[in-house]
Amino acid sequence: MLMIRTIVRPEKVYEVMQGLLDAGYPAVTKIPVVGRGKQRGLRVGDVVYDEIPKEMLFVVVQDSDKDFVVRAILDNAKSGTDGKFGDGKIFISAVEEVYTISSGEKETEPTLAAAKEA
Repeated sequence: MLMIRTIVRPEKVYEVMQGLLDAGYPAVTKIPVVGRGKQRGLRVGDVVYDEIPKEMLFVVVQDSDKDFVVRAILDNAKSGTDGKFGDGKIFISAVEEVYTISSGEKETEPTLAAAKEA
């Protein structure tokens, strides 16, 4: 299993979440975050904004679904047809174990696949 974390512009969150839902991935965690990337903040006149608001989305998928989910994010998070500086990033990391808190049960990839299909 993989965790796909993406940081996107706040105005693109609805489009990305809808794109994931339409692609069959309804389970998403969303967290408001602030920070800066390579752009080192934003200057408006004499004021420099070091912390730019973004949204972080988390999705856990089977390894075989990675490319499909990444494509859904890229297609929906990009500003315009060519994209813009500050559109965001996608980070992918391995998930070793998953547990359901209410039952205490350890989930497996087939369990997650069945939840996606439901």
